[in-house]
Amino acid sequence: MRVHKLTFAALAVAASLSLTACQNGDGGTEQGGPSSASTPSSASSPSSPSGGPSSGSADQGGGKDSAGKGTAGQGAAAGSGSGSGGSGTSGKCRTDELAITAVDSTIGGDAEGTVAVTLKNRGSRECAISGYAGVDLKTNSGSLSAKRTGQQSGPGVLKPGKSVSFGINYPLNTSGGSGVRVTGLVITPPDETMSVTLEWPGAATLPVTEGGGSPVKVGPIGSAGQGE
Repeated sequence: MRVHKLTFAALAVAASLSLTACQNGDGGTEQGGPSSASTPSSASSPSSPSGGPSSGSADQGGGKDSAGKGTAGQGAAAGSGSGSGGSGTSGKCRTDELAITAVDSTIGGDAEGTVAVTLKNRGSRECAISGYAGVDLKTNSGSLSAKRTGQQSGPGVLKPGKSVSFGINYPLNTSGGSGVRVTGLVITPPDETMSVTLEWPGAATLPVTEGGGSPVKVGPIGSAGQGE
């Protein structure tokens, strides 16, 4: 009986040791689980920060590209505008850019007297001039404005150093009377407000006219001579 008790005791101890070993083995497996779970977590953690800046850098790069294209577009538009302005119509001829002279152009036997007024471009740029100049005669009876003949005048460009002329027609005083004495000639270029006063080169007097209206007529730019 004592032998059987020892045997049972030995079996009980062995069983206890075996059970303890199994429990320790299970505990090791459980600890290993969390360890392996934390390893993927730590692996994804570094990839996330590195992925963030890379994506942000791409976005910033895209923004720079877009801004660059916008700037280039504006530059092209500005260049186009500048080019069209440079090749556009010349500015009008200003009074201070013109040398204005007047000469008697009456031909013997004509029923009317003629004065030719020449405008010469003394500036450094070409300028546009067309239409009618303002013409006023100073007389001992006051100012007398010339009427337009109604002729058409096309657009013209006056290059530096070149000239263009127009004519002034007036009635000759054949009455034998003193008439109206002319003391000066005032010329205002087309589309200008500044005038130039010249000596009157034509006949000294005009006949006295009955009624209203001016007997003096002015032609458009280019109506006298061919210019130079």
